[in-house]
Amino acid sequence: MPDETTKRPATLTELARLLMTLDDLLVSCMRCGFCQSVCPVYGATFREADVTRGKIALLEDLAHELTADADSVNDRLNRCLLCGSCESNCPSGVNVMDIFLRARAIVTGYRGLGAVKKLVFRFILPRPRLFGALLRLSSVFQWPFLTKASEKADAYRAPVLNPWLGRRHIPSLPSRSFQSETGDLDEPAGAGPKAALFPGCVPDKLFPKLSAATLKVLRRHGVSVFYPAELVCCGIPALASGDRRAFRELVELNLKALSRSKFDWLVTPCATCASNIKENWRRFRDDFGPEQRALIEEIHGKTLDVTAFVVRVLKVDLPPAAGERRVTYHDPCHLKKSLGVSAEPRAILKSLPGFKFVEMPEADRCCGNGGSFNLFHYNLSKEIGQRKRDNIKSVNPEVVATSCPACIMQLKDMVSQNQDDMAVKHVIELYADSL
Repeated sequence: MPDETTKRPATLTELARLLMTLDDLLVSCMRCGFCQSVCPVYGATFREADVTRGKIALLEDLAHELTADADSVNDRLNRCLLCGSCESNCPSGVNVMDIFLRARAIVTGYRGLGAVKKLVFRFILPRPRLFGALLRLSSVFQWPFLTKASEKADAYRAPVLNPWLGRRHIPSLPSRSFQSETGDLDEPAGAGPKAALFPGCVPDKLFPKLSAATLKVLRRHGVSVFYPAELVCCGIPALASGDRRAFRELVELNLKALSRSKFDWLVTPCATCASNIKENWRRFRDDFGPEQRALIEEIHGKTLDVTAFVVRVLKVDLPPAAGERRVTYHDPCHLKKSLGVSAEPRAILKSLPGFKFVEMPEADRCCGNGGSFNLFHYNLSKEIGQRKRDNIKSVNPEVVATSCPACIMQLKDMVSQNQDDMAVKHVIELYADSL
């Protein structure tokens, strides 16, 4: 067996290769500073190190920076929401998401992955039944710790857990996941299209009513549903943390589950899942074998957010309605900036009986959640979220709607902490209720 001295050069050779690949992506940045005007993190801190241009400057000498202080490099790279605002507004067309995701993988490969992340990404997320069992157990013991903070937003305080939760207002855990309630589905193809339903972790485990609403809408419009119960996380938490190994394993498990049946479309109520499946599975397809690459390419062309599916594919008649209840809409970053879906959820909201749609200022500005960003930079996440809340409050809605479960969690927190009398809902939940 080779010892460490014989293994290390191979590791350094691989590191050098990855750094050269990254260098090829960095040269397109012209340092124009356009990213400053749209970056939500820079908008809160006004630190050059927090904007894309500053991070790219860091990455240009990544090899030296890593050997000097790998932890500092990791911290600076992770002060980013991966919202895509910079990329979607870049006049030079810099592929910022590709750069940052590959850079995080390089840094994680160099310094290693923390024990907790390794446990979650490599042991819990690939095992949906274990994941569900842990959440069910937690749901039983949660109530002594929770105090209702907002009836409309359905959010709770957990003062005893403040050292870990950072005074967040959080949703309660349901007793059962959508996966455990629904089980495996493979409905025979009918006259309409057949769709693979990919709920995503949060709609499955935390907001099962959202997944059920999605299923209701699909069935009501004559869609045959394929839902393999062994679906796992789409892999974005692992990828965003630089764990390409766990990302690959999760994608492989999903590809295996999805290959069990033929379907015309893959539909999800999670904007982040839609973006990750459509963009990142394909972006890192070279990590997979030929058959898996072919399936990834096929799924890329079939993946749609549920609101886009209702409007573009099902072509549901959505005549404008009138009503007194004011509803506004927050654009999830991954939906509008990555996938170009913005008009479709608004068309659905404008058709809801009893509602009046009102546009908020800066509707497409990031709410500040960013997945793990919210966990490790909560104060900064909250500051960005407060700006979003203020924009929502300025139009005084009864309901704020969005199309991303992570955004729902952030908006519930902000609305509840400000004691606003408004509900936070997914667009498809409101639409399902109207059917």
